[in-house]
Amino acid sequence: MWQWLISDFEGGHLLADALALRLPAAPTAFLHQLFRKGRIRCGDQPLAADCRVTSGMLLNVRSSTRLAELAGLGGIPPEELLFEDQHALVVYKPAGLAVHRAVGHEDDNLVARVTRFVALRHTPYRVAPVHRLDIGTSGPVLFGKGHRATGQYGRLLMAGRISKKYLAVVAGRVPEQGELTTPIPDGELVKPALTRYRRLSAAGRFCLLELDLVTGRPHQARRQLAEAGWPIVGDRRYGGPVWPGLDHPFLHSHRLRFPALDTAAFHEVACPLPAPLAGILAGAGLILPWPLAGSEENTAAY
Repeated sequence: MWQWLISDFEGGHLLADALALRLPAAPTAFLHQLFRKGRIRCGDQPLAADCRVTSGMLLNVRSSTRLAELAGLGGIPPEELLFEDQHALVVYKPAGLAVHRAVGHEDDNLVARVTRFVALRHTPYRVAPVHRLDIGTSGPVLFGKGHRATGQYGRLLMAGRISKKYLAVVAGRVPEQGELTTPIPDGELVKPALTRYRRLSAAGRFCLLELDLVTGRPHQARRQLAEAGWPIVGDRRYGGPVWPGLDHPFLHSHRLRFPALDTAAFHEVACPLPAPLAGILAGAGLILPWPLAGSEENTAAY
């Protein structure tokens, strides 16, 4: 079952058209078959293709093998499109997937998936990522629609007006809050770096931290936490302890905040922990003091 919260961008569309935006690889005949079989419902009420949806409606879409296959062919599964307006897409990046083309990721990377997704929509613009996440880090990635929007977001990023919050599980006893200021190598230079942290939970030898990376240096949080004596669980490169079944650092970007381009408002997109990381959190006896859901754009769990 896929729970679909209708976004502001989708509101006002006919349901069939809104569904086609989420499932661009699906033939029209298949989408209408979903309606005929009553697979799309609001509460207990099946919805028709010509129903006009409104922002904030919560729909249930009953999944199937064919639906999952078409979602995969579209590049971005419907629940992994976290936000959209006329200028931007925010999509979920799982750990293990590179944002850009890289060695070992030539054919499958986030840029390739999003490019395929918008091409199937027959859109008149190209998309490009505004920022990046390490291969081993999960979370939301902002894409600009078209050269102009991407450039505007790039300038906002450089001005520090786009922020990301991370969750990390580390080994060691960490103070309640503080700052890490160890300089970080970036290319041929060593640059200043600032990470603010606060401890959310502690159990045994582990702590759950929320991180605010004020600067965006390569491997910034991983390096600084390791040098402070609190390596991230699963981060073998920087001396983090091994956790059974975890082959990447326990580092997840859970909240992305960025300005709207045409108003003075800000968009804030929440991204829940992937199910494997949530299981590790419970296994370590760590708890979140608040739910991760919190944006209208996203309530899915991965």
